[in-house]
Amino acid sequence: MQRLETLSALRAQIKAWRKQNLTIAFVPTMGNLHQGHLSLVNRAKELADKVVVSVFVNPLQFDDKADLTAYPRTLDADIQQLTSVDCDVVFTPTVELMYPEGMDCHTHITVPNMDDKLCGLKRPGHFDGVATVVTKLLNMVQADIAVFGEKDYQQLLLIKKMVRDLNIAVDIVGSPTYREENGLAMSSRNQYLTEEQREQAAAIYQILLSIKEKLEQGEHKIEAIQQQAIKELQDLGFEPDYVDIRRADDLEIALPDDHSLRVLVAARLGRARLIDNIACDLA
Repeated sequence: MQRLETLSALRAQIKAWRKQNLTIAFVPTMGNLHQGHLSLVNRAKELADKVVVSVFVNPLQFDDKADLTAYPRTLDADIQQLTSVDCDVVFTPTVELMYPEGMDCHTHITVPNMDDKLCGLKRPGHFDGVATVVTKLLNMVQADIAVFGEKDYQQLLLIKKMVRDLNIAVDIVGSPTYREENGLAMSSRNQYLTEEQREQAAAIYQILLSIKEKLEQGEHKIEAIQQQAIKELQDLGFEPDYVDIRRADDLEIALPDDHSLRVLVAARLGRARLIDNIACDLA
């Protein structure tokens, strides 16, 4: 596996692959990799001849400077893990490369109708930072396919809309959430949990499954289902940000005649803010 740190080196490698008519898949990450990230790399390997993974902690998407400072940087371990799954290139740009004139003077991307709900309400500016850095990375790598996890479902839909709106020549592929044995969605933020809290956090997935079952059995009182789930989380020691049942394709409020739904949860437990979601098809 090659580690590339400059745009010129990355472009040279992409050009060489193109001359060989090889397809390229891209997996953007912020490092601190776990099995969930590696599942994205493995999915990318199934879809293309070559795989590029970026590791870049993007300051632009952190609404809390303390959170940015505390975010783990584990590049040596990340490189070892990527080598173990036969990744072809890891691209590790610096902040100076990504934002040469500083973040305040940089062009920002805003995706309408995606940043004004759910996590967008709780983390102002976060999705602008995500959209901006992902646009830059897609333009840098120029892959045929980019793979993103469904755990960050709102982010996935935001990126799909941005790519459509801006006519970026890449196919965005969502990959299923990778879970621990107890059902907890894998996340870099899980490391903020104690062992006891990790077991406690598995209740989020069980609540999602319970909501899915209720909807599939014909319960239509969406507001009541959401409020009950919020109370269950509170009783278990969580601080819920939201439990929401939304249309799967655009995350607008679900109506009685909508059949393709997504149930989404965000809740705090100890130092960690945990998010998860599950698909629900009533057709």
